[in-house]
Amino acid sequence: MIIVTGAAGFIGSNIVRGLNRRGHKDILVVDDLTQGDKFVNLVDLDIADYMHKDEFRARVLGNTLPRVEAVLHQGACSDTTERNGHYMMDNNYRVTLELFQFCQQHRTPFLYASSAAVYGAGPNYVEDIRNEAPLNVYGYSKFLFDQVLRRHLDALSAPVVGLRYFNVYGPGEQHKGRMASVAFHNFNQFREQGSVRLFGGWDGYADGGQMRDFIHVDDVVDVNLFFLGNPQVSGVFNCGTGRAQPFNDVAQTVVNTLRTHGGQAVLPLEDLVGQEQLEYIPFPDDLKGRYQSHTQADLTALRAAGYDKPFMDVQRGVEKYVTHLLG
Repeated sequence: MIIVTGAAGFIGSNIVRGLNRRGHKDILVVDDLTQGDKFVNLVDLDIADYMHKDEFRARVLGNTLPRVEAVLHQGACSDTTERNGHYMMDNNYRVTLELFQFCQQHRTPFLYASSAAVYGAGPNYVEDIRNEAPLNVYGYSKFLFDQVLRRHLDALSAPVVGLRYFNVYGPGEQHKGRMASVAFHNFNQFREQGSVRLFGGWDGYADGGQMRDFIHVDDVVDVNLFFLGNPQVSGVFNCGTGRAQPFNDVAQTVVNTLRTHGGQAVLPLEDLVGQEQLEYIPFPDDLKGRYQSHTQADLTALRAAGYDKPFMDVQRGVEKYVTHLLG
């Protein structure tokens, strides 16, 4: 049996779908469906069982789970604005530690979701503690467990891989509210209002010019399945494209894909701004000093581990996503 936590969520449900494509069906999905609308992410998945996260945690601590082939731990609170440190550290750090200890005891491969939030403001996104300074307690909760893994790397009984996700977008994130991707929000804004709003210039960047490493969830799934199939590798690895692109690229691709599907011509950025199909709002004061204006995954370690597939750029990935949303 393979266990995927957070399996009704965005990345988790896509990982289960990827496992299904490879013939895996004996999958225990773990989540919390208190927010019942998340069930839609499970409907087209082929799974063996569902378990609430609290029951699962109790069974991990009680050592009463059946034989487990691997654990892909995607369950976490991903709200970077959450200020309840007690909740965040228990839900993100402590649960991950308990699963790590369970998997080591049973010699079970363990893959878990870390985050680019561990790097804080950057500017160096290389997997090294000298580059790591999280700006919020969410980032710290991920940072702390990465240090646990690093301390145990030389004495592991089974492989452990932490993947530092950069800005992930794609199908299955409709339940995430304000924490959904920029592409998702841009799509809905344009459909509802006929325009997309981005942050204006700040921190030395032009309007809409802040840059992130945006990665399509299909690429994230491929990286996870690569490590699942290569149990000789352990460690903490970046999971991004290695290519920073401005928010303007995302918005322009969203709008032009929608225009194309509506039978309209593709427009350059300056024309989209001139026609007010792309607008800029003042950069929020409450985000100043707590915002990553530029992220770009260094892929040296990931490539050295053997992952050699190319990643979709924003133009290809966002167009694919918008086409999916329209369908």
